[in-house]
Amino acid sequence: MSQPPETPLLDKVRIPADLRGLSDAQLRQLADELRRETISAVSETGGHLGAGLGVVELTVALHAVFDTPRDKIVWDVSHQTYPHKILTGRRDRIRTLRQKDGLSGFTKRSESPYDPFGAAHSSTSISAALGFSVARDLGGEGGDAVAVIGDGAMSAGMAFEAMNNAGHLGKRLIVILNDNEMSIAPPVGAMSSYLSQLYAGAPFQDLKAAAKGAVSFLPPPLQEGARRARDALKHMTVGGTLFEALGFSYVGPIDGHDLDQVLAVLRTVHARATGPVLIHAITQKGKGYAPAEGAKDRGHATAKFDMVTGEQKKAPSNAPSYTSVFSEALIKQADADDRIVAVTAAMPDGTGLARFMDRYASRCFDVGIAEQHAVTFSAAMAAGGMKPFCAIYSTFLQRGYDQVVHDVAIQRLPVRFAIDRAGLVGADGATHAGSFDIGYLSALPGFTVMAAADEAELVRMVATAAAHDDGPIAFRFPRGEGVGVEIPAEAAPLEIGKGRIVQQGQGVAILSFGTRLAEVEKACEALRGKGITPTVADARFAKPLDREMILSLAADHDALITIEEGAIGGFGSHVAQLLAEDGVFDRGLKYRSMVLPDIFIDQASPRDMYDVAGMNAAHIEAKVLDVLGVGVMDKRA
Repeated sequence: MSQPPETPLLDKVRIPADLRGLSDAQLRQLADELRRETISAVSETGGHLGAGLGVVELTVALHAVFDTPRDKIVWDVSHQTYPHKILTGRRDRIRTLRQKDGLSGFTKRSESPYDPFGAAHSSTSISAALGFSVARDLGGEGGDAVAVIGDGAMSAGMAFEAMNNAGHLGKRLIVILNDNEMSIAPPVGAMSSYLSQLYAGAPFQDLKAAAKGAVSFLPPPLQEGARRARDALKHMTVGGTLFEALGFSYVGPIDGHDLDQVLAVLRTVHARATGPVLIHAITQKGKGYAPAEGAKDRGHATAKFDMVTGEQKKAPSNAPSYTSVFSEALIKQADADDRIVAVTAAMPDGTGLARFMDRYASRCFDVGIAEQHAVTFSAAMAAGGMKPFCAIYSTFLQRGYDQVVHDVAIQRLPVRFAIDRAGLVGADGATHAGSFDIGYLSALPGFTVMAAADEAELVRMVATAAAHDDGPIAFRFPRGEGVGVEIPAEAAPLEIGKGRIVQQGQGVAILSFGTRLAEVEKACEALRGKGITPTVADARFAKPLDREMILSLAADHDALITIEEGAIGGFGSHVAQLLAEDGVFDRGLKYRSMVLPDIFIDQASPRDMYDVAGMNAAHIEAKVLDVLGVGVMDKRA
């Protein structure tokens, strides 16, 4: 008689405490099941796949060894936390990832006590873990603090600032460097068993020595990967590492996919460590899923996909993406001007600069996750006579704002900022929304700030930036497809500070800044059915404003409405300042400003997010009717 199938171990795990009664062999089985569950879930939702697959064994080991949530695991960036979410009581909702009213794609304090610190931007984990450690020692919440940070995130200065401070304070703190860029072969049975025995139960100082000497026992492929890892991290002092010079006890490198090895090291560190410790684990992004392992980005970000083939299920595209339009336009400008250079902070694909890099390798610079450096680096190239285009997402440019002010704006250096992901971006949610750049750039003296209404306008703004040498200039554009307008073969630069009238009307004028223009035009179609024909203008510039056009709209209409994909304090506020100073309000103009509301909007589709913001066509129509004093019964007519 056949035996009934055994219940998967993952079905028996509700919270991490359930892992602590499992044997090491069962934990290995659980890791395999967790990897399959992660792949299955992301195939239905899309999201960040490769990073999570690379830390499956590490996730299982951390929750098996540490007493979470009393012990606090702080995941850097946290797009690798889908396996963590499955193990921490959220498996029943894992197929709502990155969807409206679903789980966040990142750690989020309001979502679970197992998420002690929210993230989505990089290089914050060591600072946060140190803060938890100090709070513990001062009588706050007890428990260990563990930071899990990738080698890419280690390129940001904040990580080293935190390590320097942690080494100085000497608090018990555990940092795991998840290194998925060094080459390493799959674990080999005998070697794996030997290293596990070597680490298991060793006194802490012996553990350090064993980890350093273990390289000579590895097979040649593993030796090479491990040596490369150590060589990349060596300090100038003979026999030491950079981390040890900063005051950390360094353990590694270890194979982050050998669960026995990881468990042995974590157990020893957990039992014996007194001060700050760094464990260097080598992992493989996309581990255990061939389509991710073979992808150029190791499955970093993916749409929904077929689990068997890995083929992504992307909707057919009717228009090019704004990012690709920017890329093509910049390459065309660079073809004609060899002083044009491009800079990205670890996002060559996301910002569209990968194609520029292929064509002009010596003129394109990926500086790593280091936005502050990217800005100042660009500023000095501008001072040196080049024409730098610094391509950074709006949300990430925030990280380099002091450099934008001090190193670019005050010195009036002509750095060209290409600001991708402007406005509300969808599944990544509030952490990645480009809500604030209009305000924080328009506040700076001498800055020129533009927003493209469509693809053709974006191409003209790239040309405008390339031709502009009088101080810094920025142009913003959203994520996703354009509206499908024809892109000019030759794009002439715009006149600085001049907008355009899109539609002439009467009574009310709508002044749009950015890609809400398409929604404004939809609203106007509906309004025409009610006998209302607004004038529609595309501002193009938030700074300098088109004074002549704006004051003309104010003089010729009873009401003026501005709309922008940004927070209060941006374009509409500058228009209001202009109108107030010119005395327009004293003459009876009705003025309204449509901006993003004073809340952080959770992930959903961009359209759903703009519904929450009240900035889609129906909301614009309602705003026009309201400002004109059209009653409810009239609206229904």
